[in-house]
Amino acid sequence: MYNVSIIGASGYTGAQLVQLVQQHPELVLKGTYVSSNSADAHKSIGELHGNLAHVDATLLPINDEVLETLANSVDFIFLATPHEASHDWMPILTSGSAKVLDLSGAFRLKDTQVFEDFYGFPHLQKDSLEQAVYGLAEWYCSDIQPAKIIAVPGCYPTASLTALKPLCENQLLDKAVRPVINAVSGVSGAGRKANLTTSFFEVSLHAYGVLGHRHTPEIEAYLGTPVIFTPHLGNFKRGILATITVKVKPGIKQVQLDEVYKAAYADKPIVRLRNSFPKIDDVAHTPFVDLHWKLDEASGYAVITSAIDNVMKGAASQAIQCVNIMTKQPVETGLVL
Repeated sequence: MYNVSIIGASGYTGAQLVQLVQQHPELVLKGTYVSSNSADAHKSIGELHGNLAHVDATLLPINDEVLETLANSVDFIFLATPHEASHDWMPILTSGSAKVLDLSGAFRLKDTQVFEDFYGFPHLQKDSLEQAVYGLAEWYCSDIQPAKIIAVPGCYPTASLTALKPLCENQLLDKAVRPVINAVSGVSGAGRKANLTTSFFEVSLHAYGVLGHRHTPEIEAYLGTPVIFTPHLGNFKRGILATITVKVKPGIKQVQLDEVYKAAYADKPIVRLRNSFPKIDDVAHTPFVDLHWKLDEASGYAVITSAIDNVMKGAASQAIQCVNIMTKQPVETGLVL
């Protein structure tokens, strides 16, 4: 059995982690924490998330003493925290035997100038950044297994990279034409804090972060090619649907696309290759990525659709996948019941 603690447990991702840890046969929840000034401190997790009313967990305020204790008292620490908090706390949390899974964007980008440009503050944790491994579970398993720090991928990059990496790795894309990613997320992606612009009643389908979203450099860094990425906010709770248009090299046939996707994900139980274009309801509240693709052989353009739950595969369940890899368990343990 492995002891785990969750920092930032009051939010949607943190609460989802609580649920997944509770149902995991090899994980034991040893503590749930929130920031020292949080209004949720000392409340039970069930007061905030009624589906967890059966869980005996109190949200305790975090401080430096607690951080130092956690570094040596548990096996894994999940950080469902703001980027700045993950950045500042990482050296303390990794000073002991614990391994850290960071669900913020603080350690995903290796280029510190790009990080500062998109996140708005300088990256000062060079040693931690060098140790961090990108946690896209289906593609970096061998790197994840021995790692001390896992930078759990963003939700949009997870959907986009899962769809595109088989094509890039097999050099099927026309490099003169950037992949165009149009992705729509539910309002839970904006977090639990009340905000008029993300209020369910106020939201109407619209694009945001156009030609400047911080997930663009993350997608490009792990894909190895520039993209046009346009996120949208939809008036639904959970899920991401990414519809991606690409240009393939001359002469590529539909059967070749079929072959590379089947080869890439044949032994990856969390990725489901569908016979028709998926919808968000297919994946909501599940850990799966659903993929389908179609090539117009005459023009050389292909469309790939990727569907995920942004709170699950886009955050919490992917972190659990990484723990399963690190503890040499089947990757779907505790996720596919």
